[in-house]
Amino acid sequence: MMKIRWVGLAVVGVCCLSTVPVLAHHSFAAQYDASKPIELKGTLTKVDWTNPHARFYIDVKDGSGKVENWNFEMASPNVLMRNGWKRDTLKLGSMISVTGFLARQGERMAIAGSVTGSDGTSLFASTQTDLGK
Repeated sequence: MMKIRWVGLAVVGVCCLSTVPVLAHHSFAAQYDASKPIELKGTLTKVDWTNPHARFYIDVKDGSGKVENWNFEMASPNVLMRNGWKRDTLKLGSMISVTGFLARQGERMAIAGSVTGSDGTSLFASTQTDLGK
């Protein structure tokens, strides 16, 4: 009887602890603004293939020709791989087009919805949940 109680207590403990990562994840609406879609073209300067979200950076010329570096968040590497991505899908120095939504805070920061390479190949960069849908 005592053994059954300990097993039950252990199961409850594991269930409680397994919810911590879910509770720590931010919502789309807390970080990004769905009313501010963005589409940019630029030169890829950096890729961070890390958890919990991969990121990439592109240099974009503004209207006056000034170059600004933009930071784009994507889904986790695991989700990206299930959507056809590989670690080397994005090539440094390549021109890419990105659609997504601006961050609520921070300049030149957004979440990427899709990325289109110079060859015309388009891949989803975030899940529907990541995009607030």
